[in-house]
Amino acid sequence: MRKPWTAGALTAVLLLGACGDPSSGPEAAPPSPAVPGTRASTTHQPAPASPSAPAVEPRVLYLGDSLAMEARNVVGQQLRTDLGARYTSAPYSGTTPCDYLEDTGRRSLVPDADKAAALVRAEHPDYVVLQFWGNAWGYTWCMDGITYDASQQRYFTRYRSDLRRLTEQIAAAGGDDRPRIVWVLQGPDPITPDRVRRVNRMYEQQAAASGDLVSDAGASVSPAGDRYAWAQYLPCTAYEHRHPDYCTLPDRDRTALHLDKDYLHFCLAPTTSTPKACPVRSPGILRIARAITRTVTEDVRGRRSG
Repeated sequence: MRKPWTAGALTAVLLLGACGDPSSGPEAAPPSPAVPGTRASTTHQPAPASPSAPAVEPRVLYLGDSLAMEARNVVGQQLRTDLGARYTSAPYSGTTPCDYLEDTGRRSLVPDADKAAALVRAEHPDYVVLQFWGNAWGYTWCMDGITYDASQQRYFTRYRSDLRRLTEQIAAAGGDDRPRIVWVLQGPDPITPDRVRRVNRMYEQQAAASGDLVSDAGASVSPAGDRYAWAQYLPCTAYEHRHPDYCTLPDRDRTALHLDKDYLHFCLAPTTSTPKACPVRSPGILRIARAITRTVTEDVRGRRSG
């Protein structure tokens, strides 16, 4: 049984989640399949030749916080394998949408060259995938000290405004070739479940207002029939049964999504203060990556057939 959360334990986990990203795990942990080394800056990963890939390779830019940092290589691998995508990623741990805004005059965890609009101008992506858990505890400077605990109304008002501004800046940077934004919906939060529900609703509303997309990747790490119930273990999927390394408890038909001491991240290796992609096979990350890839793939095929 999991121990109940205390205020001190929550603070420690949140700070770790804000700063840290997966580092090397136990020696016995298997490596991620075909995932090269990475660094905490923009990576350019060309698509390999694939007979099933579409004739025109979509360009995908992936931005976000530590959830995107830990998933960056697996998301890229899935997009290249399933869609032949040309893939670029520039996630930064502890960030929120305001970190990727240009011309705010605020301190930010994202350097100017990796702001969303700057990367859109440089990379000309067809899709910009944005994955943010919703920094709620004032870790990043650009939130101006606004936290969910201190004032929920101020937090949600500011968050909604930043989503709108980020959309506008990405659209302006794309010009006549405006990329389509994919907002990634988040999985359950056992501490403040209503916050994630409301943040996801804002992503959906922003996507609807601007003609963009949502990818409910969070549903893939939620119990069937209870979208916002947090779980450390879930039944293995058919894919995980076919690939046993991703069904971590086969005798119980369960797979692990989180480590015992980290309810937020999906990497099954401990977090550290050194940001890097997850180095071990992690079912939660693969589930999220496959969900994002399905969303982009369906839209690409729909636009081509239309």
